[in-house]
Amino acid sequence: MVKLVAVYKKPEDVEAFDRHYFEVHAQLAEKMPGLIKMEVSKIYGSPAGESNLHLIAEMYFETRDALMEALSSPEGRAAGKDLMGFAGKVVSMHFADVV
Repeated sequence: MVKLVAVYKKPEDVEAFDRHYFEVHAQLAEKMPGLIKMEVSKIYGSPAGESNLHLIAEMYFETRDALMEALSSPEGRAAGKDLMGFAGKVVSMHFADVV
């Protein structure tokens, strides 16, 4: 199993970001073919105190090929376009093997 991990730094307007993320973006991402599970975590701090992170989203797929197919699908492209439009400055994306 693999996952696509999106790490979001704190945006300037947290309320507007959350509204768009949960009402628009997450719904687009959940439509990607082959998506097994999507987990979203809100960061509330770190062992050292405050964190500069806001959200971590993890999207699970059966295989690397399934993940790549999802990203290149119309649904994946729509989610990617939306992501760059509202969070391009605060997001980093990562591929990970689940071990």
